[in-house]
Amino acid sequence: MSLPPFKNANFELTSVPDPNWQPGSGATNNDWAKYKKVELDPYAEGRLPFENYKLLVSAITPRPIGFISTVGKDGTRNLSPFSYFTVVNHDPPVFTIGISGATGNLKDTCKNLQDTEECTINLISEWFIEAANYTCINAPYEIDEWKLAGLTPVESSKVKPPHVAESAFSIEGKLIHTHYFKSKKDPSKGSGTTLLVEGVNFHIREDIADEKFTTVDINKLKPVARLGGNVYTRVLQGFDIPRPDFKSEISEHPEVSKLL
Repeated sequence: MSLPPFKNANFELTSVPDPNWQPGSGATNNDWAKYKKVELDPYAEGRLPFENYKLLVSAITPRPIGFISTVGKDGTRNLSPFSYFTVVNHDPPVFTIGISGATGNLKDTCKNLQDTEECTINLISEWFIEAANYTCINAPYEIDEWKLAGLTPVESSKVKPPHVAESAFSIEGKLIHTHYFKSKKDPSKGSGTTLLVEGVNFHIREDIADEKFTTVDINKLKPVARLGGNVYTRVLQGFDIPRPDFKSEISEHPEVSKLL
């Protein structure tokens, strides 16, 4: 399969899909009405959990990637990306990491995080995606993915795991809660682990943020996200839609009152 070459590109801010949209107008076109929704029971007889996995990762997109660095009790380093990841609070900074798989045979990252309760979370950018992806390899526990990927570990200040020098934004984190899930098909088996991690220290490349370090320039961050299968994506376009304020909308748009 021949694919076009990867090209450097900057983020572009465009207008919204319908600049003339008014309150109460609904969707910008009626194409959605041409199709019916199919009801799907995720636990239907004969439906496999893996089929739900494929459906969810291709539908819940794009997903940010948490590139997690951990160190085991014996000092063994591990580095691996997870797309069941996001920020869920800012005061304190809290991140969630979902690690699917049998809880009786924990993935290296999950084992280390529960044993030591420390990690770093690194954001992945375009300039090292190939190296980051290589750490997905199903290597034995004692293998150091840092060496396989050729990435650069930097000593952290408040946790033992190093953070990734190539990453423009890294977070030192400490585990605050762990939740285990059991399989609906076979409740005797664990099916995944969700970990809540508090960010206790940040490392931000000096050129990607404003002077107060409150806003990151997406053209310099060049984040990479996950789609379904093995597909990654870049963030190249966006549009700005202000959040409406109820009182001002009532005064500026009389039709809003008619909708209530």
